[in-house]
Amino acid sequence: VVTSYEVLERRLRELGWERYLNDPCLLQFHQRSTVHLISVPRDFARLKLVHMHDVVVKTRNVFQVRDA
Repeated sequence: VVTSYEVLERRLRELGWERYLNDPCLLQFHQRSTVHLISVPRDFARLKLVHMHDVVVKTRNVFQVRDA
């Protein structure tokens, strides 16, 4: 369960994703071995299903989107 950006970032780092630091409105992560970029709003309260779907698609078999 992703309950904060700290949890999300820790899991992404474990999977080889790195923080991309150039957008004041977004938190972005990339993998050097791919062209994929994960972007989520900087405010965790604004994180929506569409953002988590992007994470799931780019980290197949690791995350799942479930309705609470």
